[in-house]
Amino acid sequence: MIKKVDVCIVGGGPGGVLLANLLAKQKVSVLLVERTNAFAKTFRGEHLNEEGEHILKRHGIYERIEQLGLLKMETLEYWHNGTCIKTIMPDEAVGHLGIHVPQAHLLQAILEQAKGYPTFDYALNTTVKELIQNEQGQYTAVRAIQNGKELLIESQLIIGADGRHSSIRKLANIESTVRSHGYDLLWARIPAPQNWSPSIKMALVEGMQISLFTQAKGFVQIGWNIEKGSFPSLRKEPFTPFIEKLCLAFPQLASSVKEHIQSWKDFVLLDVFSSTSAQWGKNGVVLIGDAVHTMTPTGAYGLNSALMDAHILAEQLLQNEPFDYVSCATMRKREIEKIQATQIEKEQKFSDAFVVLK
Repeated sequence: MIKKVDVCIVGGGPGGVLLANLLAKQKVSVLLVERTNAFAKTFRGEHLNEEGEHILKRHGIYERIEQLGLLKMETLEYWHNGTCIKTIMPDEAVGHLGIHVPQAHLLQAILEQAKGYPTFDYALNTTVKELIQNEQGQYTAVRAIQNGKELLIESQLIIGADGRHSSIRKLANIESTVRSHGYDLLWARIPAPQNWSPSIKMALVEGMQISLFTQAKGFVQIGWNIEKGSFPSLRKEPFTPFIEKLCLAFPQLASSVKEHIQSWKDFVLLDVFSSTSAQWGKNGVVLIGDAVHTMTPTGAYGLNSALMDAHILAEQLLQNEPFDYVSCATMRKREIEKIQATQIEKEQKFSDAFVVLK
């Protein structure tokens, strides 16, 4: 089968879906390609900051997400030995310290809008296998497999929005510089205890960060930093002493933790690294989001940066003058460099918040 479109976007995460929506709204024919058989199956960051909130409001999407369900964080708390030692309240002009938006709600709201445009289409269960070049070296098509059958997508522009292990980046031979941050992350999600307020809570346990993020629908997400590459040996150790550290750090969570985290299998491991690419595209291929600048979980910048990439790239593509991805990339590179530097600084100075004055 052969499909012809103006733009082929590979990757059905927030950045790719938003870009597809914004282009289709302006009558650009778009095919959104997703390798899984449903949107929102892959775990991703789910916290909006002011920037992400502004973008969604600007494009008339935020209100629908509110209807589907979101949760505004009311406090940022630092805990030491089971006691809250510091509380940060939101700026009154902002009204929150981040917003938990279930990814399913975010993608549903954007897709509902996109499906109203006749130039929008999508292909699920579709895996890209090859980028095809013309005689001038320009990438002009994507060869993919959809439900076991070959699909050829001819496109004037190919967008790689397919995440930190981007196939499009690799197939286009765009190099990526990876930086280790010295830790990996264990994720778990458990029901919130009764009367749990919408908050972000932090603790320092044996020199490693533990973060609790309140989620919509009555859950708490746990992010536990561990030494880089240590999980294979860690999971050979007894589980109970390990999980007891979490209960001591946040006593009000102990009952839910003991009921819902009973083995190493109840954690999901995230290999933490950041990355940047000197090239954000070439010869008809452009990268956005984690495909071109992977973030660590620190500060929850990843989702918001992907949304901003999509917003700015859509504006650039829709200008009357010839599209110049280099100027678009240059604009974003400066901002991404600042964000990644901020993440490193936050990680290095995290323990400073737990200096208890005598």
